[in-house]
Amino acid sequence: MTDLVTVAELGGAFAAIGGTAYLKHAHPAAYWSTVGLPVSVARLLGSYSSTMDACGLTVEPPRWRALAVRATTRREVRPVPPRRGVIRPTSTGLRMRLRLAPGQEPADLAASAERLRHAWGVHAVYVRDIKPGVVELRLVGFDVLRRVRMPRRTGTDLLRVPVALREDATAFVRDYRAVPHELVLGATLSGKSMYLRNLIAGLAAQPVVLVGIDCKRGVELSPFAARLSALATDPEQAAELLPVLVKEMEDRYDLIKARQGTAPGTPDELITSDIWGLPEDERPSPVVLFVDEVAELFLVATRKEEERRDEMVTHLIRLAQLGRAAGIYLEVCGQRFGAELGKGATMLRAQLTGRVSHRVNDEASAKMALGDIAPEAVSAACSIPAERPGLAVAGDTSGGWSRIRTPHISLADAAATCCGTAHLAPDVPALSPFKPYVLPPPAAKPAEPLSHPRPVVE
Repeated sequence: MTDLVTVAELGGAFAAIGGTAYLKHAHPAAYWSTVGLPVSVARLLGSYSSTMDACGLTVEPPRWRALAVRATTRREVRPVPPRRGVIRPTSTGLRMRLRLAPGQEPADLAASAERLRHAWGVHAVYVRDIKPGVVELRLVGFDVLRRVRMPRRTGTDLLRVPVALREDATAFVRDYRAVPHELVLGATLSGKSMYLRNLIAGLAAQPVVLVGIDCKRGVELSPFAARLSALATDPEQAAELLPVLVKEMEDRYDLIKARQGTAPGTPDELITSDIWGLPEDERPSPVVLFVDEVAELFLVATRKEEERRDEMVTHLIRLAQLGRAAGIYLEVCGQRFGAELGKGATMLRAQLTGRVSHRVNDEASAKMALGDIAPEAVSAACSIPAERPGLAVAGDTSGGWSRIRTPHISLADAAATCCGTAHLAPDVPALSPFKPYVLPPPAAKPAEPLSHPRPVVE
């Protein structure tokens, strides 16, 4: 009987171990909530002081504290770690604030992030500066980019779209007010179209004018035609559309200038240098221009096409330089974007503040996107595996960068979102000639008559 009980206990133990391993691999979020979180908290509480000491993050205690310890306990005074705040569990990890000791800086903790990760058994550790002397440690329990689940609270607002998930489990928000123009690079099947799809679907529900230039005959942007106010599907149409956008920008500057022509003593809130300072009833709607495969605008075969190319590039550069104050923003996408495309390419790239690099085919392409703003991010972009489409490195001109991944959204779902929000598209009369044609919905088939009529009951 004892042997049977022992065998049953062993079988139960093996089943529990196997179930835990399966849960960790197939459902990492559930594993973290049930097993990983308690284990990591226990490790953190039990080894906090020793781990900080091993990482060189302890300092000598204040003199008054050393004297008090010697007077009361007569034991050796040991260095003290940063004072720890309350541990706050999350669905993806832990958050904890630390008060730095005099002489420490956030870079000291960031340099030891890999050691802290191994010591506390988590996937990654990130350091965020809260205020002088206080930092936040964000511990991520598992690889959140393997299966993307966007946070519930992302703070969506006008021209702010949560488009991807960062590796620290926070939302990557595309904020056009903070970063007016962006360059998105990526090789074929790298997830560049998915990023663009999420961005359009997010903006479709806002009162924003969406304009597209897709020189691949419109195969990328045509599914969203119901929400687009203008669409050019070849270089000839793009050459006609861009001057109209430049004229719209100039008209908006005239509107701003008219508001600035005020008498002395006018209140400050009535003086503005961009459209956001205008009264709401006079403010024109913001415009977002999507350019897919920008290289197609630069490639030429004849002298006539070269002249057209120069005009288009000049218009794009003007929109990038002056469009922000007029509420016109650029989202430029392509596989490569460098000086080899021709005159004006480097100048246009310099105006694109935001940079997103998906998997690229060579290191030179990654340098085009990130080399001039975050050189250390180039190697990260070159190491993106092909089996993880949507994974990218996002950076900006501040030098900061992070890994992100776009959640999957089907083309049908994005197109349905655009169809359902078509009524939200602001009316811009100048763009009416470029409004894409949308096929009407198929008419419902009439009900077929019954082959055997029902008998009439008298």
